[in-house]
Amino acid sequence: MFSTLSKGDDCTHLFKRAYENRYTWESDFPGYEGSCSWTNGEKEIKGTFTIGKDLKAKVERIDDEQINNAISSQLWEVAIHRVRRSFEQTHGKNTFTFGDTNEIGSEVIVGGKNEGDKYRVKNDIVTMVYRHIHGNLIVILTKDITHTGNGYLSKSYSSQYLDPISKKDLKGKSFYIDHFIPLYEGGPWVLASRSIQQESLEGSLLNNQVFSFSELKNLVSI
Repeated sequence: MFSTLSKGDDCTHLFKRAYENRYTWESDFPGYEGSCSWTNGEKEIKGTFTIGKDLKAKVERIDDEQINNAISSQLWEVAIHRVRRSFEQTHGKNTFTFGDTNEIGSEVIVGGKNEGDKYRVKNDIVTMVYRHIHGNLIVILTKDITHTGNGYLSKSYSSQYLDPISKKDLKGKSFYIDHFIPLYEGGPWVLASRSIQQESLEGSLLNNQVFSFSELKNLVSI
């Protein structure tokens, strides 16, 4: 398929296949709850959490506001990416043009509403995201994925914030390793653990955090 595309060709079909290959939750997602913990290798803090069907996360039994917010933020970030929206809803005002192909994947150049953004796609997987968000430029590179049988989830990836004008790194890279499991047999896939290793601009390790989620069960509708 890639060999039939030349620079400047419309490649909407290429990007749409990858977009629709992402794993998302069903519209009747009930929400779930469980135990949670955070550690930086020196100390560990434990609590409980709930994600409602509205995808809002609530962390309890953790008094440290910074850690509470950090856990809530990870849960929200994962949940918001599981929302199912049609390709037309998300990208209906964009155009997609083929650029080049390298070891990361085939370049998809965005025009229209989100002009200036780019992606790379390989084997129906989005392997690079290059997006302007809230005044910053973020670059995400996906190295490994989890196959759910109903779409893929990113497993090992990095993120980097750049100045949108100079393209200079604003802070060091962050490296993520996510472990997802089914909530129950045949149920929705949810996050069991996330490791985040943050580096300085010089490449030295700043911190390594691990967020863990266990004793998971879906919320029962009353």
